[in-house]
Amino acid sequence: MAIAKDRNFKGISIQNAYHRVSDVSLNKTEMLFSVGVHAIKDSECLEVLSFTCAYSLVGENPIKQAYEHLKTLPEFDGSEDV
Repeated sequence: MAIAKDRNFKGISIQNAYHRVSDVSLNKTEMLFSVGVHAIKDSECLEVLSFTCAYSLVGENPIKQAYEHLKTLPEFDGSEDV
């Protein structure tokens, strides 16, 4: 699971950059997670972004919740599941 979204990395425009959630740390109400940015699915990670969001014990699994949170952020508006 990942999401694709155009991204600018160090002045280079990457179409449909591959964003993969990793390194999830959570407690009963909050989670911290990282997102690796790749030019394509199996390429080397270009950068790692960090995010924090609310976590629901009764909701979807943490990874799914992380992706759903990303889609609410302006920088991931229009992203697609891949």
